Amino acid sequence: MPALIAAEAVPEFLTDVCVLLAVAAAAAYACHRLGLVPIVGFLLAGVLIGPNALGLVRNQSVVEAAAELGVLLLLFTIGIEFSLEKLARIKRLILVGGGLQVGFVTAAVTALLVAFGADWRAGVFSGFLAALSSTAIVTKLLGDRAQTRGREGQAALGVLILQDLAVVLMVLLVPVLAGRGGSALEVAWALGKAGLIIALVLVCARRVLPPVLEAVARTCSPDLFLLTVIAICIGTAWLVGMAGVSIALGAFLAGLVVSESPHGEHAFAEILPLQLLFSATFFVSIGLLLDVRAMVQNLPLVLLAAVAVVVLKVLATTLALRLAGEPLAVAGAAALLVAQVGEFSFVLERSGRSVGLSPLGMGEAGSQAFIAATVILMALTPLLASLGARLGRRLASAERARLEAEAPWASANLPEELRDHVVVAGYGRAARALVRVLRGSQIPFAIVTLSPDGAREAEREGLPVLRGDYAKRHILEKLGLERAKLLVVPDDEQQVAQRVVAVARAMAPATRIVARAATREEAASLEKAGADRAISAELEAIVGLFDDVLRSYEIAPEQILGHEATLRREGYELFAPSRALSLPCELTGDCFKTRTLRVRAGMPIAGRTIAESGLAQRGIRVRRIGAGGERSDDPPGEMRLAIDSEVTFAATPEAFLEGADLFRTSARDATAAPGEIASRAMTAEWIDTTRPIVFAPRPDAECSHLDLVHEVKPATKGCAECLASGSRWVHLRVCLACGHVGCCDSSPGRHASAHYRSTGHPVMRSLEPGEAWGWCHADGIAL
Repeated sequence: MPALIAAEAVPEFLTDVCVLLAVAAAAAYACHRLGLVPIVGFLLAGVLIGPNALGLVRNQSVVEAAAELGVLLLLFTIGIEFSLEKLARIKRLILVGGGLQVGFVTAAVTALLVAFGADWRAGVFSGFLAALSSTAIVTKLLGDRAQTRGREGQAALGVLILQDLAVVLMVLLVPVLAGRGGSALEVAWALGKAGLIIALVLVCARRVLPPVLEAVARTCSPDLFLLTVIAICIGTAWLVGMAGVSIALGAFLAGLVVSESPHGEHAFAEILPLQLLFSATFFVSIGLLLDVRAMVQNLPLVLLAAVAVVVLKVLATTLALRLAGEPLAVAGAAALLVAQVGEFSFVLERSGRSVGLSPLGMGEAGSQAFIAATVILMALTPLLASLGARLGRRLASAERARLEAEAPWASANLPEELRDHVVVAGYGRAARALVRVLRGSQIPFAIVTLSPDGAREAEREGLPVLRGDYAKRHILEKLGLERAKLLVVPDDEQQVAQRVVAVARAMAPATRIVARAATREEAASLEKAGADRAISAELEAIVGLFDDVLRSYEIAPEQILGHEATLRREGYELFAPSRALSLPCELTGDCFKTRTLRVRAGMPIAGRTIAESGLAQRGIRVRRIGAGGERSDDPPGEMRLAIDSEVTFAATPEAFLEGADLFRTSARDATAAPGEIASRAMTAEWIDTTRPIVFAPRPDAECSHLDLVHEVKPATKGCAECLASGSRWVHLRVCLACGHVGCCDSSPGRHASAHYRSTGHPVMRSLEPGEAWGWCHADGIAL
């Protein structure tokens, strides 16, 4: 009896969930050990435990529900990493590249099937299925490889976003293809309703949700914030789904909504663990659909379908992206990345099955072949992505060679004799920044680039530039490399940079070569090829972080420089887990009681003087203010805490905790216009505009204008002109003739003096807290 009670106490779905998670974890571990992408392991795990293999999962509806949630969270996190501004930048890729890709694939599949005797309706339906790619898998791969912001990643995402939008139209057209209703008017109404709901969501992104997230964030409750973020994700997906739009697109839009607020990164960090859990469930659930016996029985058809889909999609996507303006290398790499069939094709296939349509027009056999081919292509996506990356590099190299052959060697801006100069190889983003520095410092330099656009830009600015492939010996000779003091390779592909370094080292053994690398492995490879120094972004980031940590603990500057030199000398040995490193620091008791923070717009202390900031009341003292390259130690109470200044505060940890609200910014301030922020930050709240100012001059004051002085009320809570223009002031003065409030002569505007010159009102009084002295502009004396 106890055993029976125990068995009944375990819900059936819990067994399925335990099996699924255990197998998913084992698959992820195995893939990690084998160096494979976890997605492949999840798909194979789903096949293994599915109803058509071991049958360990019985309640598949629970798994499918978790999988759909995983897709929503995955697309939500991708949306957070984007923004409306970023989408606007790739609108051509979305509208032209994505639109043409869907159209080309659908047309090609239809034509192919009709040629083999299939009905055109089945052909169009099969084209719809083939046109869609897996948003979940591609975005996961791009995220894992940090390629989301790369050019190939942006092209792939542009195509995927349009595909998700096209699902709306496809779902509406499936009944029409089957001859079961759906007039043109009904389709147009459904599309209009979908567009309206999307527009509504985007309006909410700007107006409604930022203050909601701000209010929740101010509670400082991680649990409440996470619940709110999930509610936004699921709620937006549901709302969009009610309008007939893909719920995955709704989740993506929800991510865009959150990305428009200052709390986007916070939301991303909170929801990421859940997204990883449920997206793993999604990939396992795809594997559950595969019937291994049916695949084996129809293996020739499955393989033929898989090959045909890859070939047609690669050709169609490459052509579409080329027409959208992308180079062949980018288009080819992105095409292989989206060459699989997507998860929403399963949804579309079920919709077609309900109205009598099937893939290839072959009924159940076509459905099984479609599922098998889809799972195979999904599992092969990491391999196709790697193949696309290699193909892209080869095409890029071929394009470089073609441009180099067509490019003229000389440029009108290149001096005839170059000596002791810097050769800048390439003209990318980092090179442009370096050239600006070199130009401003009067250091002689010459640029070499294969990019026609980059060369034309440099020529328009009058810079010395040579067009050509700087990995070629005769181009480097034209640049006088042997007479150069330095060769700098600021930004380029690893293989190209390594080739340039190797050729240059053989040509000019006495010329220093400095190159930039993304990782320590790339830096080590460049130094092995002949670079005197390869600057690794990873290593410099560690040095920069350590520098800030040491400065925060008030370590002596000479000690900081010594430790930084040690880190750079140790170089890549720092990354060895077994490496022991001794960097002793002399820590004093006071260093634990300071915090150095940047004053940001919207902080309650921003723009106020130290005396009026409220810091002293919380037990916090200002030790140092740094702004504009100047530094003030133990500043006086009348000194202002200007926006963007770095301020060192001294207090106990308890005092910092109690005074945390003085350093917190609001979403309203973070999104306000600069003038509006300045005006709010600089409002002198201590000024009471309802009470008259009483002025008592010194008894010995010899001023001939005291008869003009009378009781006045301050007209504004701050300098009137500064508040109107969004400018900032240092100290405030009030006119004792009319109540005008202006800023002192130490302020940029000097509006108090300007008021005297324009009105002739000579006497004013200080409005700073604790000050009651006056001044006569006409006599130039203190009162």
